[in-house]
Amino acid sequence: MSRYSLWSVYYKLATKIAKQENADVKIVQLAALLHDVDDIKLSPDTYVTKKNAVDFMTINKIDGKKIEAVCKIIDEVSFAGTDSVVPDTIEGKCVQDADRLDAIGAIGIARTFAYGGSRGRKIYDPEIKPKMGMNKEEYRNNQDSTSINHFYEKLLLLKDMMNTTEGKKLAEHRLVVMQEFLYEFMLEWEGKM
Repeated sequence: MSRYSLWSVYYKLATKIAKQENADVKIVQLAALLHDVDDIKLSPDTYVTKKNAVDFMTINKIDGKKIEAVCKIIDEVSFAGTDSVVPDTIEGKCVQDADRLDAIGAIGIARTFAYGGSRGRKIYDPEIKPKMGMNKEEYRNNQDSTSINHFYEKLLLLKDMMNTTEGKKLAEHRLVVMQEFLYEFMLEWEGKM
C-alpha cells in the first residue's frame, strides 16, 4: 500500500468521524492531510513553525483563522505517552481519533512491522520487556524495544484514549483484531500452533 493510499484511508476516516460528530469538516480534512508534513521525525526544521502546513494553506488561500485552528490541531494530535493531551475542540478530537485509529487494527499491525523493519527493530525478544507508562521523551527515545512490545507500549492503550463516540465505536473492533493477532503470534512463537 502506498503512502498516498494510507493518507487516503486516514483522510476518509477523519472525514467520517467529523460528519458523525458535527465538526467543521474542512478544518478536520486540512488537519488530517497536513498533520505529518511538519512531523519532528520527518521535518525537524519546520516542526515548531509548521512552515510546510502553513505554506500549503496560504498558497491555497485558506483564511488565517482556519490556518490557526489547523496548526493547533497538529500540535495536539500526536501520541506522547503519559504526556498526551486531549484537544480542546471537537475538530481536534476527530483528527486525533482518526490518527489513533489509523495506528490500530489490521493496517496498524502492518504499519508496525513495516516501520520496525525499516528501523532494524526486532520483531520480538522475550528478554526485552515492554516499557509501560512512558512520557513523551521516554517514548521518543525508546529505540531498543521490539515491534511486539509496541503493541503494549502504545497500540493497545489507544482504544481507551478515544475522544469521540464514533472513534470509540471503531476502536472496539480494531482492538479485538490486534488482541487476536497477538494471541496467535504468541501461540506460534511458543510452538503451540
